[in-house]
Amino acid sequence: MTFSARFHSYRVSALASRMLLGVLALFVVVAQVTVGALHAAGRGAQSAPSETGIVGTWQGTLHAPPQGDLRTVIKVSGTPPKDLKAVMYSIDQGGQPIPATSSSFADGTFKFAIEFIDGTYEGKMSADGNSISGTWKQGQLTFSLVLERATPETEWTLPAPPPKIPPMAADANPSFEVATIKPSKPGTPGKIFTIRGTHFMTINTTLMDLITLAYDVQQKQVVDGPDWMSSDKFDIDAEPDVPGTPDANQVKTMVQKLLADRFALKFHRETKTMSAYVLTVAKNGPKLEKSQADPSSLPSLFFRQLGVLTVRNATMADFARLMQTAVFDRPVVDQTALDGKWNFVLKWTPDESQFQGMGMKVPPPSDAADAPPPLFTAIQEQIGLKLEAGKAEVPVLVLDHVEQPSAN
Repeated sequence: MTFSARFHSYRVSALASRMLLGVLALFVVVAQVTVGALHAAGRGAQSAPSETGIVGTWQGTLHAPPQGDLRTVIKVSGTPPKDLKAVMYSIDQGGQPIPATSSSFADGTFKFAIEFIDGTYEGKMSADGNSISGTWKQGQLTFSLVLERATPETEWTLPAPPPKIPPMAADANPSFEVATIKPSKPGTPGKIFTIRGTHFMTINTTLMDLITLAYDVQQKQVVDGPDWMSSDKFDIDAEPDVPGTPDANQVKTMVQKLLADRFALKFHRETKTMSAYVLTVAKNGPKLEKSQADPSSLPSLFFRQLGVLTVRNATMADFARLMQTAVFDRPVVDQTALDGKWNFVLKWTPDESQFQGMGMKVPPPSDAADAPPPLFTAIQEQIGLKLEAGKAEVPVLVLDHVEQPSAN
């Protein structure tokens, strides 16, 4: 599953997938697939190959219906076992580099993991050192994958990286030059908000979703609106009137203008004391990786499945907004005082009170011994933060007027 989240990927799609191997489909979540077994060639029960023999380019085809065949390339460099690096490329999904979080090669067994897509590979090298037969696991899905050593003559060509679009001018005050709003296809699961280059798109989103995105509020902070604003769903396709990739604040500005122009939204602000969750740093300090990405680039927050959240290049405020919008039924107030942008993965076992705002039905908790802990425990153990229920002063948007969207 994958929820991708709010800017650059606020995707939340219920069990729909886009495998990156797969970053299977969000606002995003993953579909289950069945994988045909691959036949391993040239294996023998001989002594393990030399550790240096893993360095080079490896390639193989991952059979993953309904996505189809996904040509996969692994480039391995460095000096085993301690200084080994692996980079994955999924050619049929854009072919851009995805560095492994960890990798190793010992006694003929090659392993690597890519934390942010919840993926791992383990395979055994053949006696002649020319193939590796193993298994790719992603979330709850398992795929057989045989890798063959590539030569300059047999190596697959990797796609060129997409052209880099410069950022929108920092002082720009953009609007949507063109915006198409149409009813969503009935039965579409989940929802998606995403920026592709300069293009803004949503799928299966309500007016309430758009307001919470544009004004950084939770649904309970929007009052006096009609019932249809939380039930009628729309797909939006829009292009800014200013060149360049917008930052998060510029996206919000454009959506705010869209709401006023196409939905005739008018409101006034108040402040109320209400039930909220307060996010703070736990006693032993945060366990977060500082993002090395361009600080001006958009964050990416997405669920690989319910209870498996990947956060990249996001602030604590971004994280709090996602949790209050996708997971909880009340505001989440960031009191961590942590500046900057962060990377982390959070895994927990959801309960039935969570994800209601996404229209997601949480499955019964697993009784497996390795099942992740509940959310409040996971936040403290895995990322060194603390989430507590309490009361807080929060802003409220009181709606004065709103209409169904005007014609395109």
